[in-house]
Amino acid sequence: MSSEEHKIAESRVTAQGQISIPAEVRRRLGIGPGSVIEWDDDGERIVVRRAARYSSSEVHEEVFPYGVPARRSAEELEAGIRANVKKRHARR
Repeated sequence: MSSEEHKIAESRVTAQGQISIPAEVRRRLGIGPGSVIEWDDDGERIVVRRAARYSSSEVHEEVFPYGVPARRSAEELEAGIRANVKKRHARR
């Protein structure tokens, strides 16, 4: 370990290959039940970190709650943009 690194906790591996994440590590990483952690190999050591808060499927469900909208042609998109700009900049 370098002089800037220091041990904050340790865990024991069970016979089934499982570990408990110490409370201090959970607090620092902001993880709780259901959280996903990632194990990365940076060449000299294994780095453990909290995975992204939301999966891509969860983000997709929030962005498209009623399903993916129908595909539109470029001409339809441009016409919609023109109509919106015209409406926003119309004199009242």
